[in-house]
Amino acid sequence: RVNMAMESINLARKVREILSEKKGENVVIMDVSKLSSVTDYFVLVSGMNAPHLKALANEVERTLKKEEVRCAHRSGVLDSHWVVLDYLDVVVHIFLPEVREYYSLERLWKDAPLVD
Repeated sequence: RVNMAMESINLARKVREILSEKKGENVVIMDVSKLSSVTDYFVLVSGMNAPHLKALANEVERTLKKEEVRCAHRSGVLDSHWVVLDYLDVVVHIFLPEVREYYSLERLWKDAPLVD
C-alpha cells in the first residue's frame, strides 16, 4: 500500500482530528475492512458550504503531506457537494449535510462498526 508511513487506523484517527480542528461536523470513522476488499476505513464528515468542503479537503491533504502521506486520488468537484480523498486504506468522504443524508453511507454500510 502507498501509506506505509502511518498504520491505517492511526491515519483514520489523524484525519478525524484534522477535520474536527477545521470545524468539520459529525466526523465518523467506519471500519469497513471486513466488508470491503478496497479499503479498511471510511472517514465521513459534513461541511457547511462549498468553500468549507474545499478547506477541509485541502487541510487534510496539506497536513498529511507534511507527514509524507500522500493522497492517491482526489475526486469530486465542489459543485457536486461531495469530495473524496482516497488514501487507499482510508477513504475520506466530505459532504454537505443534505448530500450525506441523501447517499447515506452510514446506512448503506450499517454493518461496519464505528471506531472510537
